[in-house]
Amino acid sequence: MSVTRIVIIGAGQAGAQAAGSLRLAGFDGEIVMFGAEAAPPYQRPPLSKSFLKGDLEEARLYLRPPSYYTENDIDLRTGCGVRAVDCARQTVTTALGEDVGYDKLLLATGASSRKLNIPGAENAGVHYLRTLTDACRLRSVFAAKGRILIVGAGYIGLEVAAALRSAGRRVTVVERAERALARVAGPPISAFFQRLHEKAGVDFRFGASVDRLIGDGGAVAAAELSSGHVLDCDAVLIGVGAAPSTRLAEEAGLAVDDGVLVDDRARASLENVWAAGDCARFPSARYGRRLRLESAPNAIDHAKAAAADMTGAEGCYDPLPWFWSDQYDVKLQTVGLAEGADEYAIRGDAESLSFAVWHLKAGKPVAVEAVNDAESFAVGKRLIALNKPVAASMLTGSSSALRALLK
Repeated sequence: MSVTRIVIIGAGQAGAQAAGSLRLAGFDGEIVMFGAEAAPPYQRPPLSKSFLKGDLEEARLYLRPPSYYTENDIDLRTGCGVRAVDCARQTVTTALGEDVGYDKLLLATGASSRKLNIPGAENAGVHYLRTLTDACRLRSVFAAKGRILIVGAGYIGLEVAAALRSAGRRVTVVERAERALARVAGPPISAFFQRLHEKAGVDFRFGASVDRLIGDGGAVAAAELSSGHVLDCDAVLIGVGAAPSTRLAEEAGLAVDDGVLVDDRARASLENVWAAGDCARFPSARYGRRLRLESAPNAIDHAKAAAADMTGAEGCYDPLPWFWSDQYDVKLQTVGLAEGADEYAIRGDAESLSFAVWHLKAGKPVAVEAVNDAESFAVGKRLIALNKPVAASMLTGSSSALRALLK
């Protein structure tokens, strides 16, 4: 089949990477990329960190200079969403009603903030954080004089809490679970970050949820918790996770289950359609189940795999997941998934603000959570990939002893 046009829906990290990878692979046909946002493809991780604090200009968020797309003959259409996909006719219909045909299609639609459907959520001063526009609006919170309420103690909630406390704002975090980072980290890491934030002045309310937001003149003024307690607040950030953006895929008849279902080459269930990044669930031989990863590394690497398959290269996608988070002067780096781990070992000392938690399953490292410990993170990446037995006692020693495990 002669491929003359590849259409990419989504101009985020995955979409932009796929377009660049297609050109690097020698594809010389048309590439049309649709992005619903007005900005060119940009990094999302800094939105809750340096950009939110005003330490990073918008232009430095951009993955490539805007001129890159013109110079590489990539038809980037920002501010132009897609409202429908017809896989039988191999066309997409834009929000403006234009039909654009494709020979191959990549869905890189990402994910969107999960909404909190409670009374009062429509009040002014209630924020989410997923897009550049969200981050620009949230910057106004730094001028708030009263309490800022954060719903959710995940990565986004804690990163924003750190930024706000560093700016001197009063912050309360309400979390339904009994500990911070409950969905993404083990108890030792949760305890460390709770202490870190409490020392900085953050007030936590665990095992609680927000039942309603109370407005005053159309603006949020207080929150009623499940306990019945009412907290005054000048602004609210809701950070309760993200949901894959799969509406287009579902309506087009593609298989969807908490993400667009793809194979190990990023191919979706209908011919000539691929999906990559936050919106896609792929099979992992490493973990024996499907994964959907919300991370910049996954968006980049999955998009590379999709572009490779589109251009006829062989290979399969089965990554070792890794993530990071910056809070105050602390960097958390994690690699692997700790599910099923039956023991752990701690290297270093949490009080020194530099330590790592190694998770093992049947005597083999399966995950590392490293706090200001880049060496454990790097060695952990390699050891997990090697999948060889290591005694837990060997993971708590010096740098030279740790590196020796790789020999």
